Amino acid sequence: MTPPQEMTPTQAREAFRAGLRVPTSGYCRGWTQANLISLPREYAYDFLLFAQRNPQPCPVLEVTEPGETSAGIFAGDLRTDLPAYRVYRDGELVEERTDVTELWRDDLVSFLVGCSFTFESALLEAGVPVRHLDTGRNVPMYRTNRQCRPAGRLSGPLVVSMRPVPAELVPAAVRITSRYPAVHGAPVHVGEPAELGITDVDRPDFGDPVEIRPGEIPVFWACGVTPQAAVMQSRPPFAIGHAPGHMAITDARDSSFQVP
Repeated sequence: MTPPQEMTPTQAREAFRAGLRVPTSGYCRGWTQANLISLPREYAYDFLLFAQRNPQPCPVLEVTEPGETSAGIFAGDLRTDLPAYRVYRDGELVEERTDVTELWRDDLVSFLVGCSFTFESALLEAGVPVRHLDTGRNVPMYRTNRQCRPAGRLSGPLVVSMRPVPAELVPAAVRITSRYPAVHGAPVHVGEPAELGITDVDRPDFGDPVEIRPGEIPVFWACGVTPQAAVMQSRPPFAIGHAPGHMAITDARDSSFQVP
């Protein structure tokens, strides 16, 4: 079997469609990954406005027409080709599944939102460790005490992902990731988790905990699970999102989102 990092997007999507359910960090090196949120058409403008007002956690890469099942940079099927989905009704998470074909609606508008997995290869190439990759875990993600700017009927907290970084490499991590503004860009916070309202860094709201070793500092980036936090707070009647860490692997190159 092809190693995950050497898979093409087509190969990975075929594996997910066949039932492989895994976090996608480390898959398809060089190819861009994206968060998914699908909402009824009546909420599409509200979400576009929410994303425009909150570009760091919600950098929109692609938007579909209502009912479409592919999305420009994503040549696969949005209903089957992610490893896992979350289904919300009236803001409540009602189930996780690997295929949402039977739940798909003609009025759903889907948004692909940038993902911080996109800049992890650049971090590794610069010698910055990525602990969840080293340990085969999902990245830890947390709801924060920072509220996003509301838009229409949508409001919710900023969600962040965390990677422990050796103190001497924090400037490099900031510099490298700032070159990827379309996939969350530079960190939103470096250091004390309590300043974000995170009371226990070992108990993430999404994903898995990772060890913070002596000499390392927790570094927090805006996260594309923020739209799902907005769904949970704002309670639209129906929504579909990716299971956190189980992303849409697109046909776009990471390099296309890097700025000088």
